[in-house]
Amino acid sequence: MYASIPITRAETLKEHPRDDELSFGEIFTDHMLLMDYNLADGWNNPRIEPYQAIALEPAATILHYAQAVFEGLKAFRTTDGRITLFRPREYMQRLTRSCERLCIPLLEPDLALHCIMELVKLESSWVPSSFGTSLYVRPFIIATDNHLGVRPSETYRFMIILSPVGAYYAEGFNPVSITVSDEFVRAVKGGTGDAKTPGNYAASLLASAQAKKEGYAQVLWLDGRERKYVDEVGTMNIFFVIDSALITPPLGGAILDGVTRKSVIQLAQEWGMPVKERMVSIDEVMEAGQSGALTEVFGSGTAAVVSPVGKLHYKGTVLAINDGKVGEFSQRLFEEITSIQYGKIPDRLGWNLEVC
Repeated sequence: MYASIPITRAETLKEHPRDDELSFGEIFTDHMLLMDYNLADGWNNPRIEPYQAIALEPAATILHYAQAVFEGLKAFRTTDGRITLFRPREYMQRLTRSCERLCIPLLEPDLALHCIMELVKLESSWVPSSFGTSLYVRPFIIATDNHLGVRPSETYRFMIILSPVGAYYAEGFNPVSITVSDEFVRAVKGGTGDAKTPGNYAASLLASAQAKKEGYAQVLWLDGRERKYVDEVGTMNIFFVIDSALITPPLGGAILDGVTRKSVIQLAQEWGMPVKERMVSIDEVMEAGQSGALTEVFGSGTAAVVSPVGKLHYKGTVLAINDGKVGEFSQRLFEEITSIQYGKIPDRLGWNLEVC
């Protein structure tokens, strides 16, 4: 058991938006959580304060050497009014792995989860109730030493902010268009591709901006060495249904170990669908699309859950996937996962953790 976390309440509370006004990551709740680290005391002084700007020294390590990690998970209001977190322990375990890669002192996963639950309880009125909405939970750690020089910081700050959100993509649960980048590289094995760290996303911005100019929602990244094998989409893991089997790139140091990815694989195996975690080349994907063996493509991630792909572009060739319609398997996955998240069906797999 952990001690209760002291709360400094906001003097003025914000007006809550209507569920139908919600987009993604634009609105933030009244309070945030903070906790500090130093060599003498370790992680200490967890506290909840009003949501506000934070002060950093101009020489703060995070600003110059990008020593930071973050996570993203969701709280849901179920059909019977409970508030639950979806697979939060897996997210906190991944936060620990990211800390290891970035030389950040490990934050005990159970303590991090305790902090999240206390903040979500306080802000429970911010959890929207409409299907497709949720309270997005963003825990993150930044290095705070006032020092120039490439070395791990000796001080850190852990923070959690909350944001009521709607659909991640403007398209909602409708097929999106993606394009393959063979010019830029997001990550390589041995790098930080399997850590959830801001630098990975900074590396993706230019290619993503170019993709959007060309009318595509996301970039499908290839491996950083041969630029031949599929890695992941910018904000999602990727799946292909080829010859009635579910195929996804294996974890190997360059892609994120997605919690929704894990959920998709678990459900597919439960339903008796062959699942192959193997290297798949972009040429194989394109050939399967042209022959008719490729019947569905979709991404998985916390923000969008399951995102069907209706169009895939590579080197001037555009594949229309399933005639641009949502595939049967994608639809089934989306309905199953969201039904568990919103309490529409029993949580037979024990994925939800009740907050209040």
